[in-house]
Amino acid sequence: MGGIFGVASKTDCELDLFFGVDYHSHLGTRRGGMAVYGENGFNRAIHNIENSPFRTKFERDVEELTGNIGIGCISDYEPQPLLIQSHLGSFAITTVGKINNIQELVKHAYEKGNSHFLEMSGGNINPTELTAILINQKDSIVEGIRYAQSLIDGSMTILLMTNEGIYAARDRMGRTPLVIGKKEGAYCVSFESFAYINLGYEDVRELGAGEIIFLTADGYEVLSPPNKEMKICSFLWVYYGYPTSCYEGVNVEQMRYNCGDMLAKRDNDSISPDIVAGVPDSGIAHAIGYANRSGIPFARPFIKYTPTWPRSFMPTNQSQRNLIARMKLVPVETLIRNKSLLLIDDSIVRGTQLRETTELLYQSGAKEVHIRPACPPLLFGCKYLNFSRSNSEMDLITRRIIFEREGKNAVSTLEEYADPDSTKYQDMLSQICKQLKFTSLRYHRLDDLLASIGIPANCLCTYCWNGKE
Repeated sequence: MGGIFGVASKTDCELDLFFGVDYHSHLGTRRGGMAVYGENGFNRAIHNIENSPFRTKFERDVEELTGNIGIGCISDYEPQPLLIQSHLGSFAITTVGKINNIQELVKHAYEKGNSHFLEMSGGNINPTELTAILINQKDSIVEGIRYAQSLIDGSMTILLMTNEGIYAARDRMGRTPLVIGKKEGAYCVSFESFAYINLGYEDVRELGAGEIIFLTADGYEVLSPPNKEMKICSFLWVYYGYPTSCYEGVNVEQMRYNCGDMLAKRDNDSISPDIVAGVPDSGIAHAIGYANRSGIPFARPFIKYTPTWPRSFMPTNQSQRNLIARMKLVPVETLIRNKSLLLIDDSIVRGTQLRETTELLYQSGAKEVHIRPACPPLLFGCKYLNFSRSNSEMDLITRRIIFEREGKNAVSTLEEYADPDSTKYQDMLSQICKQLKFTSLRYHRLDDLLASIGIPANCLCTYCWNGKE
């Protein structure tokens, strides 16, 4: 995923920028970056944050990155922000999104006269650099942003900083958010709505899908109005978003309570666990919602060791992910031994981590482990955001089981497997339950998930669950 933050101030902005970006650390683990414009022109710092938090890596840079305009990011992949010199002038740019047609757009750029790209490690093209090149093919920044977003297959939310202010452009389908905040003498724009609250800013409004604004210390101007159609990522509420954030007016924590509440309604006293628990951290609010509705006590049968594993995200290497999944959760045997537990996690992707968590509970003496994922079965790899690090949809436990059952006809049967009232869906759940050694398994239904969010269903992206654009 990734998160971005920008600020324009009548005084030095570097501390607001530093803390505003740091508040996006839950959205990525690989790169962090900040760029500012001040008396000495543009200045920038980028660091690898795979083994050290953003704050630790950048605390020395704050003294050097002085200026009254700044943008920054937490990136799960590419180094950014980038500093660009072009016929549109000098600017810094940072992005959140995913480009599926990179090779096609690189070829397009070569045909338009672009001579080269800076190669990242691994031989890949930096998507932020490609976005900047597309913007530079037009005669104005606004025209260029619209042009880039129209060509990109996927999604692209952009902050572009000039010496006068910040252009902020939400993805044309609004798959990721951008929110404006203000305080005396400064305005900011942020992916996460909570990131500026402790800095003294108050909410102004959220940008609409495809909307472009120009932000300065005095306010903002709408340069391109929002599109009528929106498809914001539903998984922001389920997993990615920080509990204190709101998207389209809906708070993440409240939505997760709603999810747990509806999971309990669906169970309708069909099982009688001794306690309800959530997999830390994103599963906890879902579990509280379930406990409040069902009357079954909420407890924490394992604790996340936050002193060294404070962040939600995991390394990209699968073997390291498996190891850390075991290392960061410490069981509380007193709450587990001879108990029947109902466990809520945000989702099941590969199944590896939840299987090992379940085994940990059995090893600690649990009698039963009932699993209730807070979203429907994941059947499709996300095309719009870097949600899953899977190299193939066959990494999804659902797709492996469907292939085992259907063979070459697997893809043509996916719609049936997405229907929670179908026999194929129930058979898939039974097989997952058996493979992962759960006592029982019930996923959150898609209709209940949409109701948990509470905004019109046609405004939400549900592709990863039902394959519908």
